[in-house]
Amino acid sequence: NDTGAGKHWSDNEVRALINIWSDEKIQQMLEGATRNKEIFEEIARRLMKRGIDRDWKQCRTKYKNLKYEYRALQKENEHLGNPRRKMRFYDEVDCILRRQPLGPSSWGCESSSLLSGTTNFSDEIK
Repeated sequence: NDTGAGKHWSDNEVRALINIWSDEKIQQMLEGATRNKEIFEEIARRLMKRGIDRDWKQCRTKYKNLKYEYRALQKENEHLGNPRRKMRFYDEVDCILRRQPLGPSSWGCESSSLLSGTTNFSDEIK
């Protein structure tokens, strides 16, 4: 398998994906969209601008896996009553999926580790 489909995502790549996913325009496009290839092509283009080479299928798969893992943990924690496990980037995904109020200059999760990354992407989300 030389397609890179199974290539591991680094933390910086996942942070960049989550940062793009947190863009209100992207969230609105994803909301209720059943045919979302074009959305993930746009996400892949934005990643490429940041030097991250991922195709739309890889982006969609990572997005779906993050959502799935988040929802599975939510269910597990609800059922057990107290959080036993936590996923990487839980707080960032939680913030996006709970749709915290989005301000004009940030996406509402300023205390998250996402925004303490090494690169400032705020100029791209305008």
